[in-house]
Amino acid sequence: MEEKQQVLKGHRLNINARKSAMITGVNDVLSFDAGEVLLQTEQGVLMIRGTELHVNRLTLEKGEVDIDGRIDSLTYSDTTGSKSGESLFGRLFK
Repeated sequence: MEEKQQVLKGHRLNINARKSAMITGVNDVLSFDAGEVLLQTEQGVLMIRGTELHVNRLTLEKGEVDIDGRIDSLTYSDTTGSKSGESLFGRLFK
């Protein structure tokens, strides 16, 4: 039986003066509001927290997202080692 290998497209995060971010390697936008954006990326779940956050450009075909607002924190959560029955928030806030 052949084992399929996951091909990573690459993931890049550029932040300009904590006011804007350009992110590539995004697979899905899990949720977003003015205080928090959750993205599924090639490197795991990325949680961006701040104030007055706006998703300006979203191109999932290319895996690109642009975000504006005040960026206060970035947190990655690796989803490869998680249990299948565990919720997303349970994995993020261990």
